Amino acid sequence: MKEINFSNPAGFILLGFSDQPQLEKFLFLIISIIYSLTLVGNTAIILVSYLNPKLHTPMYFFLSNLSFLDLCFTTSIVPQMLWNLKAPEKTISYVGCVIQFYVALGLGSTECVLLTVMAYDRFNAICRPLHYSITMHSRFLRQLAAVAWVSGFVESTVQTTLVFQMPLCSHHRVDDFMCEEPALIKIACADTTFLENELSVATVLYVVIPLGLILISYGCIVRSVLNIKSTEGRKKAFGTCGSHLIVVVLFFGTIISVYIQPKSKYAQNHRKFLTLFYTVVTPSLNPLIYTLRNKDVKWAIKRLLARDPS
Repeated sequence: MKEINFSNPAGFILLGFSDQPQLEKFLFLIISIIYSLTLVGNTAIILVSYLNPKLHTPMYFFLSNLSFLDLCFTTSIVPQMLWNLKAPEKTISYVGCVIQFYVALGLGSTECVLLTVMAYDRFNAICRPLHYSITMHSRFLRQLAAVAWVSGFVESTVQTTLVFQMPLCSHHRVDDFMCEEPALIKIACADTTFLENELSVATVLYVVIPLGLILISYGCIVRSVLNIKSTEGRKKAFGTCGSHLIVVVLFFGTIISVYIQPKSKYAQNHRKFLTLFYTVVTPSLNPLIYTLRNKDVKWAIKRLLARDPS
């Protein structure tokens, strides 16, 4: 029988990849590099979007929000992860675990909604171009961004409250490299049926439904683009959506893989790498994707680096 600890534990042991020390050394180096690129790339996107008047458009307003979100998201996870990869003891305090869980889940949920809002922006730009400037006015942009951020942290508040009310097994060994809900549920010494069902509902609300809305938006976009007679016009329209669609596939694809996995030893190890991908790799790829596929951003970054006032 599992030993139960009904009081708050002093901390948790994040097992991560502790059974593979050579892999930990490699991951420490790679994650350090990727995190640095994430900080530089997303900061650059925010700066050029703010400093260049030509980029004061709805698309870049939401892109700046996404970059700021990615900066906060990775920072809530990566420094602790790097410390544990290097340290012999893979520990995190109880308060630290709660904060990391709350912030990371809130930001992750916000990104799901924000990517949906960005798809809605692209839908209006391509399918309703004559009404675009009227519909996507500055006040409405701020309201949409607020909905994304508030809804994400409302979800996080509910989940955090439910998860950390569970009676926990005394060993407090979390089979993950961060405080994430599926791993914390596994160390509960109580019936977790309600929590698992609630997590399934949350997954539908914040992953399945947003992804469905994004796919509907892009279905409408594709239909509108195919009606454009000019080949150059179609190419330009698809180009404005391509970067966002790649980010959607990377982010939602890995999240779905993480939260819909069979319960086995192989699946758990596989889940860790998928989680590593959407928490560390994807935020570093977002600015790269938008920069490589967007002439306006590349031009703005070159201008910023050159400090050309003209």
